[in-house]
Amino acid sequence: MSDAAFLPGPSGPAATPRRPSGGGGENELGHVRAFLRLVVIEHSVFALPFAYIAALAASFDVSRSVHWADVILVTVAMVAARTFAMAANRIIDRAIDARNPRTANRELVTGAVAVRTAVIGSIVALAVFLATAAALSWLCLALAPIAVAPLVVYPYAKRFTDFPHAVLGIAQAVAPVGAWIAVTGHWSWASFVLGLAVGSWIGGFDLIYACQDAEIDRRIGVRSVPARFGIRGALIGSTVTHIVTFALFVTYGLMEETGAWWWAGLAVTAAAFCYEHAIVSPKDLSRVNRAFLTANGFVGIALFVFALADLLSRGLSA
Repeated sequence: MSDAAFLPGPSGPAATPRRPSGGGGENELGHVRAFLRLVVIEHSVFALPFAYIAALAASFDVSRSVHWADVILVTVAMVAARTFAMAANRIIDRAIDARNPRTANRELVTGAVAVRTAVIGSIVALAVFLATAAALSWLCLALAPIAVAPLVVYPYAKRFTDFPHAVLGIAQAVAPVGAWIAVTGHWSWASFVLGLAVGSWIGGFDLIYACQDAEIDRRIGVRSVPARFGIRGALIGSTVTHIVTFALFVTYGLMEETGAWWWAGLAVTAAAFCYEHAIVSPKDLSRVNRAFLTANGFVGIALFVFALADLLSRGLSA
């Protein structure tokens, strides 16, 4: 299917784009704020805690002390990579977004952010990511294209596969692996398992999130699990995926010989998963955002807090 199939018609939300008014510094500040809204900067909370878990666990394995310089660089790299990914996603998908009532108010559709601004922002973010990777090590820089590739492929995936959620999961799975390599300079199977857990976790809740667009996706030709297999099928798939996620978290804990705090964190995570799946059903999608934002944001932060407590209890020092 060509991109022309996704182009907005002569009427609708994309027909009369708004342009921000004003001038000077205030206008520039408004552009920055609009760009940050475009990339939904606050959603960094989902993957960043797991990069921290990997970086701190790697620090513990190497020297029993936090490698603060590496942690700071990992933070910058993560936020920059995610900013690039979101900006690229919005640019590539702007015609699709214009045809979906739920996304028709996004900044590139309304004109609150110009495409040129988004392109420049994405290039700057990519440059910051690569520079940070280079500052970490030559190996991180050499592996950086592997991290970037799925970020670019993901927005196109909905055009050629019913499983774009899997591509998103792969993109997110890179974070813990990269953070571990940034600190230690070498591969770790434990970080790989943690990465798989993060990827399946995010892919699983993306299945829930995509349910709200199932009908419109079928109409405009966007491919997804809900559009192909129905909402019930997607929710079942999400449940199975999160069971796999939990098993991977358990495996990571066993591989790293974690203590009681980690296992307590997994008990809280299991409760959050149960809550997330209990509040969404094929007949009631009204609480999708609560499941997507609140429950999953809580999982990331809570598990990081418990993981940190576990590392501190086992001797990690600042």
